[in-house]
Amino acid sequence: MGRRGPYVCGIDAAMDVVSGKWKSLILWELHHHGARRFGELRRGLPGVSEKMLAQHLREMEEDDLVRREVFDQVPPRVEYSLTDSGRSLNEALRAVGVWGQQRLRRLAEPA
Repeated sequence: MGRRGPYVCGIDAAMDVVSGKWKSLILWELHHHGARRFGELRRGLPGVSEKMLAQHLREMEEDDLVRREVFDQVPPRVEYSLTDSGRSLNEALRAVGVWGQQRLRRLAEPA
């Protein structure tokens, strides 16, 4: 989990909750597909281990980015979705995604 301060600036505080390769991808997956079960998330994020996904989801729940909802049925069903805070962070990261797409295009250009 993140450091929890003291932070140098707002960017420092924001990056603390999305540190690690998978958190921003979990945000993206939940934004584009809505509520997802654990297995659906794992299939949508090739390469993530079960342990790492579970750890990141726990941390993101503690940071109020992700909501974990347990449905009272047999077998038990658990779904993860974005909170308002998670949606606003996704919106803030939109410009970073645009920058990344531009970078990908530049990298694909012949030298």
